[in-house]
Amino acid sequence: MTKPDPSLLRDIVPPKVLDALRLSSDALTRSGVRHIVIGGLAVGANGYPRATRDVDFLVGGEAFDRHPSGLVTLRAGVPFQVNGVAVDFLSPESGEEFLEEALAAPPGSIAEAPTLIYLKLKSPRAKDRADIIELIKGGIDVDACRAYLKKHASDFIAMFEEHVSRAQAEQD
Repeated sequence: MTKPDPSLLRDIVPPKVLDALRLSSDALTRSGVRHIVIGGLAVGANGYPRATRDVDFLVGGEAFDRHPSGLVTLRAGVPFQVNGVAVDFLSPESGEEFLEEALAAPPGSIAEAPTLIYLKLKSPRAKDRADIIELIKGGIDVDACRAYLKKHASDFIAMFEEHVSRAQAEQD
C-alpha cells in the first residue's frame, strides 16, 4: 500500500469519530492551521483498520499561542473536542523540521506510512508498536519507510527493522 485509503475506515470507526474528524478538520482549515491526520485513523487508512475513539492531528505551530510567561495555549478556533470526541494535537519538535514536509499536504490529508511509522516509533506506547507490526503485515511500503527513516531519523532504523522481522515472523 502506498497511499492512505480513507474508505478503509468505513464500518470500523464509529460515525461519531468520523464526524468529529470532518468537523475538526474544517475548523482547523478555517483557522488557517496546517494539519494532517495521524493516530488510529491514519493507521486504519494505511492498511490496518481498527476502532479508535479520538481524532489525532499533526499540526503546525500556528495552532498554538505562545505567551511570554512560557505558557502555550490552543489558538482561538482550534477544537479540542467535538460532540464528546477528543481531538488531540502533536506538533513538530526541535529537530523535526522534516515533518513540515508532511504539513505541506492539503489540510486534512492522512499521514502517509513513512511519516506515520516515524511518529509511532517515537512513541513509548506498546499500542503504537503493535500498530507498526500490523501496518507492515498489511502491506505498507517498507522500503519507503526505511528510506524516510534513513534520511530523517536514522536512530530509529534498528527499531524499525526489529518490527519488520517480527511482522515477517508472525506471517510465517
